[in-house]
Amino acid sequence: MKVIDELYGEFILEDIFIDLLNTKEIKRLKGVHQGGAGYLINKSWNVNRYEHSLGVMLLVKKLGGQKEEQIAALLHDISHTTFSHVIDYVFNNENEDIHELIYKYVIENSEISNILNKDGYLYKELLLDNREYSLLERKAPHLCADRIDYTLRDMYRHGNITSFEVDNFINSLRVKNGIIYINDIDQAEWFVELYYKEVIDYFLNPLNVYINDIIKRILKYTIKNKIVRLEQLLTTDDEIMECFKESNDSYVQSLLNEISNNKSLKSSFKDDYDIFHRNKLRIIDPLVQSEAGLLKASKLSPKVHQKNKEAKYRAEKGIYIKVKN
Repeated sequence: MKVIDELYGEFILEDIFIDLLNTKEIKRLKGVHQGGAGYLINKSWNVNRYEHSLGVMLLVKKLGGQKEEQIAALLHDISHTTFSHVIDYVFNNENEDIHELIYKYVIENSEISNILNKDGYLYKELLLDNREYSLLERKAPHLCADRIDYTLRDMYRHGNITSFEVDNFINSLRVKNGIIYINDIDQAEWFVELYYKEVIDYFLNPLNVYINDIIKRILKYTIKNKIVRLEQLLTTDDEIMECFKESNDSYVQSLLNEISNNKSLKSSFKDDYDIFHRNKLRIIDPLVQSEAGLLKASKLSPKVHQKNKEAKYRAEKGIYIKVKN
């Protein structure tokens, strides 16, 4: 099977990847938007978890990762619930990791373990301990395929970067002892700036925060009042939206009406606001090849050092929003 990815190009996939892509669990991710509910009011905010999962797998493959790590990459987001991290806001989960907490449950209640067994893998050994998969996941502020892909994919789809810039950055990546680094400080500075456009400017965009807050309030209410069952969170965004619309609940309908009404949003202050939101702190400081060996970009670039300080301040401060009709 041949796949063509908008970021990484053309690949031929082995049978096990074809089988996994054809499972209902992975297909479901086509209906789960990576940015939460933003797609409801901005059509360009439409990257889904399927595209991202496939992209992370292809990037791991491109960087020389073993087949086992490629499989783990393809499946790493399979347990994301509808509207992605909005469910974390519903349950005040500051770690934003509910999808990780239910990962084992989702795998064990799917056909994935049978597919892996057929190829000689035990899912517990392959999927439930990612510590050896350093290309797929590394704690911030390091680079990893997951972090790289969601940044590049969102920013490319939103029109912030070109395919030429993506290619230049991917070509600057190197791997040593399973660790991803960059061979050019200019490319490191470029990615750091781009990453903060993603996790600060985009994640804390007032419009994005506003729509996610509406869906958060609807979900919290409908779960509490048994209009939405917890197992329905493992469907798709549009299916949950349809459930909201069919509820005929006056509170739900009033909030849904807010989505279609034109609102004036502006950043405000803690003494005069309607919505406050703060994301999990996300900082990036990639390793870069230098004459002295591999060093953090912030040690080589005052620009990166300053960007990290600014991003930390803005993330910890969060955003206050005033809503006007």
